[in-house]
Amino acid sequence: MTDRAPQPVDRQLPTEESRDLLALVREIAQREIRPRAAEEEDAGRFPREVFTLLSEAGLLGLPYPGEYGGGEQPYEVYLQVLEELAAARLTVGLGVSVHSLACHGLAGYGTKEQQAAHLPAMLGDGLLGAYCLSEPAAGSDAASLTTKAVRDGDDWVITGTKAWITHGGVADFYTVLARTGVEGPKGITAFLVPGDAAGLTAAVPEKKMGMKGSPTAQLHFDGVRVPDSRRIGEEGQGFSIALAALDAGRLGIAACAIGVAQAALDEALAYALDRKQFGHPIADFQGLRFMLADMATKIEAGRALYLAAARLRDAGKPFSRQAAMAKLFCTDAAMAVTTDAVQILGGYGYTADFPVERLMREAKVLQIVEGTNQIQRMVIARHLAGPETR
Repeated sequence: MTDRAPQPVDRQLPTEESRDLLALVREIAQREIRPRAAEEEDAGRFPREVFTLLSEAGLLGLPYPGEYGGGEQPYEVYLQVLEELAAARLTVGLGVSVHSLACHGLAGYGTKEQQAAHLPAMLGDGLLGAYCLSEPAAGSDAASLTTKAVRDGDDWVITGTKAWITHGGVADFYTVLARTGVEGPKGITAFLVPGDAAGLTAAVPEKKMGMKGSPTAQLHFDGVRVPDSRRIGEEGQGFSIALAALDAGRLGIAACAIGVAQAALDEALAYALDRKQFGHPIADFQGLRFMLADMATKIEAGRALYLAAARLRDAGKPFSRQAAMAKLFCTDAAMAVTTDAVQILGGYGYTADFPVERLMREAKVLQIVEGTNQIQRMVIARHLAGPETR
């Protein structure tokens, strides 16, 4: 790792409060997250204490209402917080995004009574959430999910298996999508399930090529009983709730991707300025200068794209197409930038002594989660040309 500290990103923030907030986030990232990231990722250690610290600092509920303990920050600010956290350690940045995704259904579709009962603990009392949509045989085709919730008096009994669940086994609550009616999207309902519910168990976490500190596991629901008071929205409304959450979540992934790319550029630039060959810093050579210029351009373009989508969301305007574009572009950019960073460091880039190889492995998953980039292209094309006619 180089000795040069990365320069803060020159951000356009709407208020003095938001500037102070980003300064706090950078301080926490530099002091509590970045120094241990490589060691803990290599060991596969989940930093639960970091999420507790972020909750205490009011950073786990930033885009949600203040009356329930949220930060009432616009997405324009919240996403830049995610970017800073992801630049320090993707396990943390993406973890905050997933937690926010898990809160989205209740915050947007729950009753006032449900929100008052659950949101304060979810947003500011140290709880950590997870989002349960995907299944072993229902990934991109999420509407074909088979986990069932059957009505039994005033309760629902949930049975089935969810897959690829970030925070699976360590979360305190799960937003779960289950089938309560007919096949297809209209038969799906959302539920808020406690992490310690009887009959809920987590499998051994997946062995992944990156993000080893973030547990990803299957969840098994063996007759898990939840009261109807934990049903979110109306029966059959779950899939539309899920899609709305995913639009917002894709912006979170885009911001995390730019954070990872920025971290890789910072490392590559510092190395290129320090490393000398043929009597000159390698940053003097045009081939590398052009690589650095292209990397920086991709990052600036991605940041502008996700912020433009965030501002649409903050203004209450449709942003689904722009969210898909931001997720697609930013994650592809992160993959390209981290790969170039490894190349700039040469043999050192391929070793675990420098963080760019870890950043490259982490960037790959961002092209997959919250809808693969092939799915994003389908979403964008449907907005442009309408549904497929075949």
